[in-house]
Amino acid sequence: MTTIETIQQGEAHPTLSHHEQIEIGRELQATLAELINLALLGKHLHWSVVGAGFRSIHLELDEFVASWSTLADLVAERSVAVGYSPDGQAKTVAESSELTDVTTGPLPDREVIQILTHRLIEAVANCRVRIASVGAHDLASQDVLIKVALALEEQLWMVRAQRDR
Repeated sequence: MTTIETIQQGEAHPTLSHHEQIEIGRELQATLAELINLALLGKHLHWSVVGAGFRSIHLELDEFVASWSTLADLVAERSVAVGYSPDGQAKTVAESSELTDVTTGPLPDREVIQILTHRLIEAVANCRVRIASVGAHDLASQDVLIKVALALEEQLWMVRAQRDR
């Protein structure tokens, strides 16, 4: 059963049209996939980082992964609240996330900082587009996306501060 079929068979949202549910749900789903992808990427980098900055980056990545998982849960729960069925399965995330892949193997700490910087910039840019799109339909869902953007931008600031070490 597709997500659209799930919405059609489920209970209608009391204040959102069917079209709005689908539009909001798609934007939330895209954000969910991106956050899950970030969490997976964060664990990959956590296991792969090497160099003088290993310990601090290794520990910071654990904090980021926990944050991205918490944000993913917030986004998925909002999706359900608007009548959209979120999909966090690996296949869906792999097919739909817009974030660029990274190589495998040991990665120097400076390269990990570069990768994180670029992926966070991508995620923030995508989230900002979704904030504008969702705001036309539902301020509560927009607020969820704003929370995601705020967290990602704070993390971006922390990562960028490490670029020149």
